[in-house]
Order: sequence, then structure tokens, then C-alpha cells
Amino acid sequence: MNLLQPKAVSIPLQAGGEKAFIISKFPAVAGREIIAKYPLSAVPKLGDYATSEEIMLKLMAFVAVETSPGDFLPLASRALVDNHVPDYEALMRLEWKTLEYNCSFFQNGMNSDFFASIKAKAPAWISQTLTDLLQQSSQADKQPSGS
Repeated sequence: MNLLQPKAVSIPLQAGGEKAFIISKFPAVAGREIIAKYPLSAVPKLGDYATSEEIMLKLMAFVAVETSPGDFLPLASRALVDNHVPDYEALMRLEWKTLEYNCSFFQNGMNSDFFASIKAKAPAWISQTLTDLLQQSSQADKQPSGS
């Protein structure tokens, strides 16, 4: 696999120290899928872990370790991720670093603006969704009268 615009990054580890990885840009279609699925699959009670893991593995296919000068091994499977990423915190940091590199709205502090806008809109979305579900539920519970 060709890495698009590869960039070396160092990720802090739980046990101390850092580990070097190469992150790359997503191709258009893979990037669209990752960005469409990643945020929602990670939300507790909305997403499901199987989808979250699936999309994490797709994202990690654009992360590599250098095996020898100029040779890169993409972390394209669960086994490769487990073998080369020593702890879950490092994995989460690496995922976030890769998302930042691929998404302009996460760069230059814009992520706080993005999440602030989501936070501001979320109560209205949740309220509307719950209201719609309550209305549907109420209609399903009503029994036709016998007269």
C-alpha cells in the first residue's frame, strides 16, 4: 500500500517513552467512510463496538511502522495493531493524531469550535428524536375502540 503524504509522529506510551509511527492521508473514498462512521460508532449507547473496531482497523491501515529504512508496514489488521501499538492509550492517541492529520476541521484549534457547535445542537437533536419516538410509541400503543 502506498502511503499518501506520509508523516512521522511520536506517540507517548503508558509505560513512559514514545513510539514512532508513520501516519498518512486517507484516499477519498476510504476517508469518506472513516469520517462518516468513526464519530458515531464511538459514542456510548449510540454506536456499537463491532462497528467502532471495524472503522478503527480501517483507519489504522493508513498508519505504519518503519521496518527498515524506506520500508513501511501498514497496521492493517488487529494482530498488527496489537503487535506494534503497546497500549490502548497509545492506540487512542494514534487514532486521534491520524484524524487530526486527515481532517482540516480538527486542525489549528478548530476541533474545539466543531465540538462546541455539536454540543450546542445536541440537546435539540436529542429532544426532537425522543419526541418523535414517543409519538410513534404512543400511536402504536393505542387500541382501536370497539364502537
